[in-house]
Amino acid sequence: MTTRASDAWKQWHEHRVETVSAPYGPLALTGTYWLEDHPAGRLPDIPGTWAVEGDAVVLTADDGDGNLSVDGRPFSGEVRLVADAGPAAAARVAYGERRLVVLVREGVWGVRDFDPDSAARRAFSGIEATPYDPRWSVPGRFTAYGEDRTVRVENADGRARGLGLGGELAFTLDGQELTLQVTVQGDGSLWAVFGDATSGDSSYRFRFLRPAAPDAEGRTTVDFNRALLPPCAFADHFICPFPPPGNTPAVAVEAGERNLIEA
Repeated sequence: MTTRASDAWKQWHEHRVETVSAPYGPLALTGTYWLEDHPAGRLPDIPGTWAVEGDAVVLTADDGDGNLSVDGRPFSGEVRLVADAGPAAAARVAYGERRLVVLVREGVWGVRDFDPDSAARRAFSGIEATPYDPRWSVPGRFTAYGEDRTVRVENADGRARGLGLGGELAFTLDGQELTLQVTVQGDGSLWAVFGDATSGDSSYRFRFLRPAAPDAEGRTTVDFNRALLPPCAFADHFICPFPPPGNTPAVAVEAGERNLIEA
């Protein structure tokens, strides 16, 4: 059983390395520009004029604005853009090999610049991760709050934003009874932002955990072997939320992804 779990973890880790190092993975992000910070609509090293109009962003460009394309075709004129829902590789707007991703957070619109030739992607050598250990995979029980809660937490870019929380995940780890406040995803799976006694020391300053959807009794598995580095570990331009109150237990979680390896 442990051998099968270890082999599955190795496959998971290899897939993670492939995903983050993909041409438009998190290592490719070179900038996040909030349009309210650029009232003239001109973004650093990005052609065109970008302006918020109602519930969308309007991009205006002419033939002299460089190698812009929209939906795979050379672009000039005006186009109305809503937030890109899919991966960066599928973004509607491109600038040469770069992908320009429209996003919105709490009513604030922005543009992300993904460049497959980013310095971070060139320097990437892997993810430092602790090999699978069964003692870090334990039973957990999820209890819903009954109604969604939102707490304001600081984000990696220094701004506070709301973090939606749907319930509490209880488990016993290393002899200690612990809980994490978690978000319930659209598919029923859980998402936790957590810190621990290794954070900022032998591991990144905080990490993510994504337990599977609980069963009808609230049971799921809390597997810290699959603790994830957040996107902001790969690029400074992500706006990852910090752990909410109570999600920094005083236990050393020496498991999962720990740090970025750079050349």
